Amino acid sequence: MKFNWGTGLAIGMFCFIGFIMFMVIKMSTDDKYEYDLVVEDYYGKELRFQQEIDAEKNLKLFSEEITGKKTTEGYELSFPKTEGEIKGTVNLYRPSNKKLDFIIPLELSEDKIVIPEAQLIDGRWDISVEMTYQGKDILFKKSITY
Repeated sequence: MKFNWGTGLAIGMFCFIGFIMFMVIKMSTDDKYEYDLVVEDYYGKELRFQQEIDAEKNLKLFSEEITGKKTTEGYELSFPKTEGEIKGTVNLYRPSNKKLDFIIPLELSEDKIVIPEAQLIDGRWDISVEMTYQGKDILFKKSITY
């Protein structure tokens, strides 16, 4: 058999296609290379989007802004002083790994809530505080890098 440039090109293309197929199969079947959807119920969340916009507008009910800062104990969210009770949840979403997501009930002591440092792994976190104040839904969102 005579080995010319056409044969070499065909062998090279065959090896390249084989390598690509091997990597596609390995990445899609190996648990080490896990990938997640951003949210499980994408379409349902999209339908509730207008409610989220209205809840964010209700932040104007507070006299001051909700602020956050990194402390030695964790991440502290400070709420403005209010006359009524605030009830809700603090959702922490990790874009890179849904296994790290968690929810904390909103229980204010001294108008502050501290998210423990032990639960916050370094990286980006999306915080959303869903609360009810004076019978209205309020939503506060913030992205932090811890």
